[in-house]
Amino acid sequence: MLLQYFYDDKLAQASYLVGCQAANEAVVIDPARDVQPYIKAAEEHGMTITGVMETHIHADYLCGARELADRTGAVLYVSDEGPSEWKYENIDMLDHQLLKDQDQIMLGKIRFDVLHTPGHTPESISFLVTDGGAEADEPLGIFTGDFVFVGDIGRPDLLEKAAKQKDTAAAGAEDMFHSLETFKQLPDFTQVLPGHGAGSACGKSLGSVPSSTVGYEKRFNWALQYTDKEQFKQDLVADQPEPPVYFAEMKKVNKAGPAFLKDLTDPEVMGKELLQEAVSTGQVIDIRPPEQFAAAHMEGVMNLPLNKSFTNWAGWLLNYDEPIYAIVEESQVDELKTALRSIGLDQLKGWANPSVAMTIGKPQSFDQLTPEQASVWIESGSVHVLDVRGAAERKNGYVEGSTHIMLGELPHRIKEVATDKPVLVQCGTGLRSAIGASILQKNGITDVKNMMGGFGRFAKIGNEDVIVDG
Repeated sequence: MLLQYFYDDKLAQASYLVGCQAANEAVVIDPARDVQPYIKAAEEHGMTITGVMETHIHADYLCGARELADRTGAVLYVSDEGPSEWKYENIDMLDHQLLKDQDQIMLGKIRFDVLHTPGHTPESISFLVTDGGAEADEPLGIFTGDFVFVGDIGRPDLLEKAAKQKDTAAAGAEDMFHSLETFKQLPDFTQVLPGHGAGSACGKSLGSVPSSTVGYEKRFNWALQYTDKEQFKQDLVADQPEPPVYFAEMKKVNKAGPAFLKDLTDPEVMGKELLQEAVSTGQVIDIRPPEQFAAAHMEGVMNLPLNKSFTNWAGWLLNYDEPIYAIVEESQVDELKTALRSIGLDQLKGWANPSVAMTIGKPQSFDQLTPEQASVWIESGSVHVLDVRGAAERKNGYVEGSTHIMLGELPHRIKEVATDKPVLVQCGTGLRSAIGASILQKNGITDVKNMMGGFGRFAKIGNEDVIVDG
């Protein structure tokens, strides 16, 4: 048996290629939309991809299951569990098989047993894999998708908070409790191969270790320690991070099926005139690091650094029904295009080099303050402090008198920001606040400052007189 792990840092998303060397066949589980890495890996191992498996209708990224099935002719395996409103659509053009609990899939000598594991979503399934090539009669591992993570479990509130399905969080928590009871019956040595790692918004405390075992999770995963179902349900939904607004879009598109990449057009390079026009007709993002953007940037654009959190904030802050234009180095265009398309932002129409942007009008800038410098401004009352952290973070302490607007909500709540004094934007580390500062300037609030190092460093240097315990 061959097992190859793939990981997308920007999505904190894991996928897997499982191959049978005896049959020279492979399946891919929960592929990303960019399917070329799986095709390349299968070719390198001399295998043919004959199946594509999906654990559930994803909310945080566009799954590449249909894309891979279309390109390779592989069978698409998807869940047929759950209520009618969450059944897969538009798959009749693909060779596919709908899966129920206890169904089996054979890949040469490798057997996959389907387990219905609702909780994160009603249709969620997991794949228990047994290596018959090794003459094993017990499972090697379980591909859990968003059911069980390392140190955490899938949140049950996304349908209610993101997809606006009323009263589904409590039902999902109930389902999750019972699904975990089934999980606990698996052999302790069974490997747990989850769909996400640390940084994903599909749980609240995911570990960064890529895999675990059932036995380890039974001992140390907080969510597997409960015997009281009602207490479990209450604690599971408490303090979950705010789900990005784009999650609702992903649920709809993954259910109905995204466009095939072959049908999309690539962005065009833009000169000065086209870039100027883009500012008035669409969304222009500058993907440079915050320190470069703060020093000098084109008026009317938003800073979205192309780092590990890029797709999360792109999903929060960009509209799906408006064209997107980017200020980006040519060497990063493909990476940017792939990242945007991974969450269905397919409308990247053009890009321009940063040197072009700097020739348009008078560049804007904003100050980057150390926590020590920020302390002087705050204690003198010379600034308004805007806290763009999440609600759960703010519970651990905040600057007295600060205005709290979570970054993803800032574009829609600009009018709540006082402008009679400079605005000092603050987050946990200084990265989100830099994005926030760019949003303020884009919306005409130009006298802004960013606190580097964020609240974490600010609290460490002794500012007890201006910090309120959460």
